[in-house]
Parts: sequence; structure tokens; C-alpha cells
Amino acid sequence: MAGRPRDRAYGGAADYPRTRRINQLLRQVLAEEIERLADADERLRMATVTEVNTLSDLRNATVYFSSLSDEALAALEQRRPALQALVGRQARMKRTPKLHFAVDPGVTEGAKIDEALRRLADASDED
Repeated sequence: MAGRPRDRAYGGAADYPRTRRINQLLRQVLAEEIERLADADERLRMATVTEVNTLSDLRNATVYFSSLSDEALAALEQRRPALQALVGRQARMKRTPKLHFAVDPGVTEGAKIDEALRRLADASDED
């Protein structure tokens, strides 16, 4: 799987029930907070958390998201400390994972495929 951590692609941390629960909790907490932040920050409008992948040591978590805005990644990185503090308060974990944000490669690849299909359809309409 291009662009995703090796742990996820090869059945690493995501295979453990605890890690799966943490991923779901982080996804829910972050999605709700990003939705709230979108009212104040135009760059986060239409940003959606698609998946969270916490590594097995629980020290790092990659948050995959999709957005119509090219500036959403910068906005999330800017607000990372506040989002991480919020996760620490709501998740009640011994150690809060450091958040890393990345555009979901599945969404990007899907858009490329969609565009290729549109070009094929347009080419066949012209014939």
C-alpha cells in the first residue's frame, strides 16, 4: 500500500483489539473537533477524517483525511498541539500519541481513476 505505514499494510498494530479501539476513539474525537474548528477556520471546511493508524508502541498516530481544500494539511499541522491536547483530555490514555496528518492516498487515487474514466467517456462521446 503506497503511502501508508508498514504496520498497517502488513497486519501490524491494527490487528490488536486495543489498538483498533484507540484508532476508533482518536478518529471520533478528531473528527468532532475538526468539525467544530471548521466554523472558525475556512481551510478545514469539508475536511473529513477517513482513518487513524496508531503504531504498536502507541507513541505515534497518523491521521488520514480527505478535503477539498489544498490548505487543510497546513491548517491541521498548525492546530496539531491543540488537537493532541484535546485527545489527551478525552482519551484518558497514559501516553497520548503524537499526531501526524496525511492526505488519504485512497481518496487521491480514487480521484485520479475518476478523472481517467471521465476522459475515456468524453473520448467515446466524441467518436
